[in-house]
Amino acid sequence: MGAECKCNCDQEKKLDALFAQYKGNSNGLIVVMAAIQEVHGYLPKDFLVKTAEELGVPLSDVYGVATFYAAFSLRPRGRHCVNLCLGTACYVKGAPDVQTILEQEMGIKAGNTTEDRRFSLDLVRCLGACGIAPVLTVNGEVYPRMTAEKVNEILAKYE
Repeated sequence: MGAECKCNCDQEKKLDALFAQYKGNSNGLIVVMAAIQEVHGYLPKDFLVKTAEELGVPLSDVYGVATFYAAFSLRPRGRHCVNLCLGTACYVKGAPDVQTILEQEMGIKAGNTTEDRRFSLDLVRCLGACGIAPVLTVNGEVYPRMTAEKVNEILAKYE
């Protein structure tokens, strides 16, 4: 198979060991996928194909798991994960304006990653922080009462 690791040898050995450990065993699917994502930052297609072949699982099942669990990503992610809440309270208090500025400043639409892989921008339905809406998180750090005017200042913190 053409799946090659573009990482260090220790990481490649770890993946090879997991493939060997779970060869023909579908019970290792999530463990193997989590390890692949840890190494690559997402689930590259060639590694999903290899996972299906090595574990003896239909490729459709591998993709099903990859798309069902929010923790998995099929696209490269940025070093900094930006999440903007678009739940009702955040939406009403100005999140769409914040989204517009984030997309302009990053040069991407929500759901994408910048070319330099500095940022990934995602929209979420609720962060459970309605009292401090609208809410933005960067790598899990919460920024309350977000406004379009605060966007540049916050993004500048993440070089």
